[in-house]
Amino acid sequence: MDRNNPKSYIGIVVMLGAVWGLSEAALGMWLRSCASFMSGSIMTGIALFFIAVSWILTRRVLGVALLIAIACLFKMFDALLLSLPIQHGAVGNPIFAFLMEGLAFLILLSIYAEKKKHKTGRQAVLGGMSALLAVNLFPLVKFATGIPACVYPGTTTPLSLYYAPIAVIFSCVTVPLGFWAATKIMTLETKLKEANRIKKLRLIASPATLLLCLVIITLIRLI
Repeated sequence: MDRNNPKSYIGIVVMLGAVWGLSEAALGMWLRSCASFMSGSIMTGIALFFIAVSWILTRRVLGVALLIAIACLFKMFDALLLSLPIQHGAVGNPIFAFLMEGLAFLILLSIYAEKKKHKTGRQAVLGGMSALLAVNLFPLVKFATGIPACVYPGTTTPLSLYYAPIAVIFSCVTVPLGFWAATKIMTLETKLKEANRIKKLRLIASPATLLLCLVIITLIRLI
């Protein structure tokens, strides 16, 4: 990859954002049906996976911002299919969660020694700490959307805090996986570049993935 040209990563980040948006709709719906209370904690780990991949590929805050923006647009599209207003808790609150997950990751990353980011154990700690910060920031959603975070039945404890250990443990796995996936993507792009196929692939892969994910979400909601 050409690390001196951030524009070369836009297509891949768009694809990642589309897949993340699809996972929020499809996997999120499945999780809510079998593990409703802890679904948000599991999705935190998934979000941090995509954020980690985007960061490693771009090394740019704007790369992560673009990823989150696309995921937010997918959430809005899903809301449109469900005839839900943006202010609805099932829409506004997840979008706020996306923003907090990205913010938490970037904050922790900024104070992490560069040499430590290459060790799997350190990456796991980065993932766990990012998740912990994100779930502690999430209760602030009440001030952003006017809709308070869901609480565990019979308590006043937000679900994000009650199931924080799950988010932390899962993110300790997903963030190192994100680092690993990013290196594999870079290796693949290098091979394609050497074969002079990368330009054609960039032209079709990104919009095709975006369109396919939108179609799948539409079908999921229509079935």
